[in-house]
Amino acid sequence: MNRLRQALDPFLMLLIATVALASVLPARGDGARIADWVADAGIVLLFFLHGAKLSREAIWDGAKAWKLHLATLATTFAAFPLLGLLIGRFGFVPQDMRAGLLFLTLLPSTVQSSIAFTAIARGNVAAAVVSASFSNLLGIFLTPLLVALLMQRSGSGSLISLSSAEGIVLQLLLPFVVGHLLRPWIGGFVAKHKAMIGRVDRGSILLVVYAAFSAAVVEGLWAKVSSEELLVLAGLCIAMLVVILLFTLALGRMLGLSREDAIVLQFCGSKKSLASGVPIAGVLFPAAAVGPILLPIMLFHQIQLMACAWLARRYGAQAEADPVAD
Repeated sequence: MNRLRQALDPFLMLLIATVALASVLPARGDGARIADWVADAGIVLLFFLHGAKLSREAIWDGAKAWKLHLATLATTFAAFPLLGLLIGRFGFVPQDMRAGLLFLTLLPSTVQSSIAFTAIARGNVAAAVVSASFSNLLGIFLTPLLVALLMQRSGSGSLISLSSAEGIVLQLLLPFVVGHLLRPWIGGFVAKHKAMIGRVDRGSILLVVYAAFSAAVVEGLWAKVSSEELLVLAGLCIAMLVVILLFTLALGRMLGLSREDAIVLQFCGSKKSLASGVPIAGVLFPAAAVGPILLPIMLFHQIQLMACAWLARRYGAQAEADPVAD
């Protein structure tokens, strides 16, 4: 029971509760417009804080371990999308689910969990910080671009409209840049109040999820998605994670990476960021479409945490048992 509690992510439990609330009491009419406005404000705040948290040194250091970082970025923004396109060819996968799975594969890596699992596994923590941060920075530009290029061609979505492009600039890029430029003045405050900033991050995401699922529920989301389809979706998420974990393991060996760097490649390359995915989806897609789009990343988020927590503990135990490997 204790292991089950450790594996379950408390934030995901809050996300599930938020989805349940939106399913029972969705925002409608003026309430929906207020919820959308508050969610948009949350997205701006979220990326402003991301900009303020990322140091310039981390950005410049990203170019040093070029072989490791290129391998991680190639996994995140090339191998994963190819896997998403392949799944899109499966005839038994519903159209909405196909779009969500493809969007999932276009997202950047996580930051906190990638670094935490690398530390538990006795990997190169400094390199994990650089890889995960650099992935998130590039994701602000690459994910919308990949959505425009791949989701249209696969029939899973439409090209980014002018209003979506404006949203990317005004809600994602501009707040990020402003936050980063203000880092010399507010960076100390952000670093000193990490717990409070983390709650603001999570609260912003919960607002976006509530607004998105409210719109989807009003449009009949749960009448369109069956329990069988949810099981299929969970199975596909597990299969994707297994394929990527095996791919990063083989790629690390092929490149001759050290044990510590190979761990960074595996944990940073196999993650997809829910924190980035929720606000980006809120900007790129119509409100009613965001709920189905987010279902795969919410499932994948929990699956990746449980699987990588077990894997990190296993690698850590191996390092302790083998002083040479440590």
